[in-house]
Amino acid sequence: MAQLGSTTLDVFPICLGGNVFGWTADRDESFAVLDGYAAAGGNFIDTADMYSAWAPGNSGGESETIIGEWLRARGNRDDVVVATKVGRLPQRRGLSAANIKAAAEDSLRRLGVDHIDLYYAHGDDDPTIPLAETLGAFDALVREGKVRYIAASNYTAPRLAEALAVSRREGLAEFTALQPKYNLVERDEFEGELADLCAAENLGVAPYYALAKGFLTGKYRTAQDDSGSPRAEGARAHLHERGLRVLAALDEIATQRNAPVASIALSWLRVQRTVTAPIASARTTDQLADLLLAAELELTAEEVQRLDDASA
Repeated sequence: MAQLGSTTLDVFPICLGGNVFGWTADRDESFAVLDGYAAAGGNFIDTADMYSAWAPGNSGGESETIIGEWLRARGNRDDVVVATKVGRLPQRRGLSAANIKAAAEDSLRRLGVDHIDLYYAHGDDDPTIPLAETLGAFDALVREGKVRYIAASNYTAPRLAEALAVSRREGLAEFTALQPKYNLVERDEFEGELADLCAAENLGVAPYYALAKGFLTGKYRTAQDDSGSPRAEGARAHLHERGLRVLAALDEIATQRNAPVASIALSWLRVQRTVTAPIASARTTDQLADLLLAAELELTAEEVQRLDDASA
């Protein structure tokens, strides 16, 4: 387990992404993955109110609902760190105080819990809403005991720094973690100013797209590769010289370690400065096994350097 930033939350080194629940994984498949994750010691589950509003026939909240049903069925609420997000559900878009308050109540109801452990601002999408208003609404939820800690996702370094400054000036709850896009083929957005800020402020970091929409599983190697996954198009976007160079390095290490490519890619993320737990999702228990292996697989300094060089 690892401590998430300055919080008292001790989390498994791989966070289970809930975006597939109610989308590519139905209720029974989702329960099987959640059971397997918990049986392996996993305790950190990430979702959002908008998951999976993009899927035909869905309106959002499907993932939270399935996770809530699983928590009740297994009676293990106290053993699980539940993270969800607000701001990008189509019918509850934005980070106004009124929307945050209403969205939190909706998420609590769907999850069937009396508090959310980690509540993210899903994106800093509307600069017309004052940070003080957003943070004031989050602070009220913390004071009411409905949220333990607040966090940010998709914030730039300047806006994240400004948000922390506003919280301190106004005496409001502060962001304790960041969820950025970060993986072996998408490094520029996080590394540098944003990573430096997270290190200086002791913010926990849980990167999303840790496997680059599946590209870093090694399943997509030509423009024709298509496993039938709705993520295939996004994964194939990385079929360029650098992406193929990264796959070659991953293949080499995976062969030497007798481990899946995905496990190697996640293990690289785990050792990066400030990263607490990469987020990865699994539609099946077979896919889950690769993620779980990454929680205990330790790369050597030489292997990390090999991947750094390939992805530079």
